[in-house]
Amino acid sequence: MRVLVVEDEPMLADAITEWLRGHAHAVDTAYDGAAALERATVVDYDVVVLDRDLPRVHGDDVCRELVASESTARVLMLTAAAEVTDRVIGLGLGADDYLVKPFAFAELTARVLALGRRSRPAAPPVLRRAGLTLDPARGEVFRGSRYVPLSKKEFAVLAELLRAEGAPVSAEQLLEKAWDEHADPFTGAVRLAVLKLRRKLGDPPVVETVTGVGYRIP
Repeated sequence: MRVLVVEDEPMLADAITEWLRGHAHAVDTAYDGAAALERATVVDYDVVVLDRDLPRVHGDDVCRELVASESTARVLMLTAAAEVTDRVIGLGLGADDYLVKPFAFAELTARVLALGRRSRPAAPPVLRRAGLTLDPARGEVFRGSRYVPLSKKEFAVLAELLRAEGAPVSAEQLLEKAWDEHADPFTGAVRLAVLKLRRKLGDPPVVETVTGVGYRIP
């Protein structure tokens, strides 16, 4: 999934970013509300992890703008305020979920995954197709009964192909969902990731190339 982390404490922002990247998400980081809104107008994020107390543009106003723009991104609001009234205000602004600091990173991951499923057409928590089984929560892939060890990028690419339910997915779509904003679209990273993925999944091949369109798992 493509995730935007908005947090003005650099150490916490970077820690969240690296943690989510370690769970095969493509993550961008913004350290203030204005930068968050700028990125959200360019990238179609699945989930925005949004600190409430932000400089330049307050987190409440960022949330309002995302809702007003009819963004499909789901908002997980972070706050140091544990009062029920604060959570009610945040949810009333259009946030989809709330997490009070300090929090366990494992819980953050679970909430991001749950929100990500809501940002797309309904999909089962465990993805299955063509003899493949992918469990996003456990980070595991099996072909039949055989465990398939994948890199984070290979895992993310396979997840996008499985979520498409047989429809072709373009290289541009894969790049947007599985890589962050620093990815160079001209490096051939998607083609290389698909090549490695095919090798690891083994024969008979399950990832097809749709000429002029992209890739699919029929």
